[in-house]
Amino acid sequence: MRTSIFKNQDALAGLLFMGLGALGFVFALGYKFGTTIDMGPGYFPRILSLVLIGFGIITFVRGLRDCMPVEGGWAWLPLVLLSASLVLFGFLIERLGLVPALAALFFVSARAGHEFKALEVLALTAVMSVFAAAVFVWGLKLPYSLFAWNF
Repeated sequence: MRTSIFKNQDALAGLLFMGLGALGFVFALGYKFGTTIDMGPGYFPRILSLVLIGFGIITFVRGLRDCMPVEGGWAWLPLVLLSASLVLFGFLIERLGLVPALAALFFVSARAGHEFKALEVLALTAVMSVFAAAVFVWGLKLPYSLFAWNF
């Protein structure tokens, strides 16, 4: 049984991946690419965009082959909560620090799921905060404060 591309969940996901990858690639064209040895600010976004486009092509072709129809409607609340968690993280990281911004990101995005358990999210937040601090602040020496009061 054949279904329309716009009612085929994998084909739609593939189109979304390809569109986001192309958009990211276009934005990255404004930055210097560099070389593998001396990477410019546009190197990683372009490579990542090409990988996303590749995943999109594979997903799209698989969708055309398998024809998995979309069931149900859009889950608007999870979509809004996941988007809001990313915006909230970007807003809070400079104002409150990395750890509170990560806590907000994890708690708001976890509410988008069906099985929210506060203790599990708290444990995830603690582990990921230590990991992010170790990698980005202490390892890579990025200029992020852990807390607004530089704890």
